[in-house]
Amino acid sequence: MFSDPPIGIALLGSTGSIGRQTLDVVRAFPERFKIIALAAKNSAELFASQIHEFSPEISVSTADDPAAKVYLNSHAPNTIFGEEALIAAATHPNTQILVAATSGLIGLKPTLAAIEAGKIIAIANKETLVIAGSIVMNAAEQRGADIRPIDSEHSAIWQCLRGESIQQVRKLIITASGGPFRTMPAENMRQVTAKDALKHPTWVMGPKVTIDSATLMNKGLEVIEAHWLFDVPFDKIEVVVHPQSIIHSMVQFVDGSIKMQATRPTMHLPIQEAISFPTRLDSLEKNLLQNLSWPDVARLDFEAIDTAKFPCFRLAVEAGKRGGTYPAVLVGADETAVRLFLEGAIAFSDIPELIDQTLQEHSPLFGAAATLDAVLDAFNWGLIRCEQLAQNRMR
Repeated sequence: MFSDPPIGIALLGSTGSIGRQTLDVVRAFPERFKIIALAAKNSAELFASQIHEFSPEISVSTADDPAAKVYLNSHAPNTIFGEEALIAAATHPNTQILVAATSGLIGLKPTLAAIEAGKIIAIANKETLVIAGSIVMNAAEQRGADIRPIDSEHSAIWQCLRGESIQQVRKLIITASGGPFRTMPAENMRQVTAKDALKHPTWVMGPKVTIDSATLMNKGLEVIEAHWLFDVPFDKIEVVVHPQSIIHSMVQFVDGSIKMQATRPTMHLPIQEAISFPTRLDSLEKNLLQNLSWPDVARLDFEAIDTAKFPCFRLAVEAGKRGGTYPAVLVGADETAVRLFLEGAIAFSDIPELIDQTLQEHSPLFGAAATLDAVLDAFNWGLIRCEQLAQNRMR
């Protein structure tokens, strides 16, 4: 019987995919975890129901919709509104672990505040590390803060590295499903619709992440994240397409041996690992995870990424290698390009072209000049400049 008090969790992004699955884990192990803070932007009805179910000590909404605010004032009257309140949620004195599951840059300042407050960070927010990896990891090092990955690929690497020396790593091998267009001829990619691109073969995610997975931008961003999380140079990070999504990532060591982490596709396990470490909890008994039977899997396939067909992957890795404010511009331009594609304003193949053009026009800052304000300014410049370039194409 578990006798320690439950671990206090602040969950930012509770109505998103990662947020909902985090709450599944908390429901499965109520003796282990307690929700201290909830924060969300969308789905006011769902958010109100989460507040009633988990009774957090603080609940925060960043909703822009006046109707959502009216609904929450009526159904969850203690809810605090505004982005600044996210910091109060992330740093609440009864919180031990911050689960950063927001999308976009809204989670960056609360994450830095939680690091400063000595919280453990379970991070699912890509933008935080891609845009401000140096700033976040330096702050964590100075404060002795623990950063734990929630992405399935980075969680797999984290698990494979336990008990190992990073100096003995030959390379990290991140797997990719290949997305919905893995086998599509390159000449057909321009005709791809948003409906086509939103049909991911393996994972159920929000629209932005799903489109990033279809362009393989997501994998490029994961390379940048891995660089920061594990302090490994880019030339020691490889990506391989694995359509079955059973092997979530691998680590090869200097002696040639490879460790890999395998489960059926699920985010419950990496979430659970991040908030329960160093204890492994019985996910199978709680029906959070399906048992993996190798005869049922039958075969595993691996293939190289076609970087000519998926230029977003190459653009992301190049931006990561350049460093400074380049990744911030990359993320800003990608956010605009994906939005325009989902709105039907541009073609699928326009996404990498617009991102590439935006990056080429950027005047970067490096090193000490790449401050938090500088990277946020670069992100906003990327958002705006990509929109301008798209409008020029439409004229």
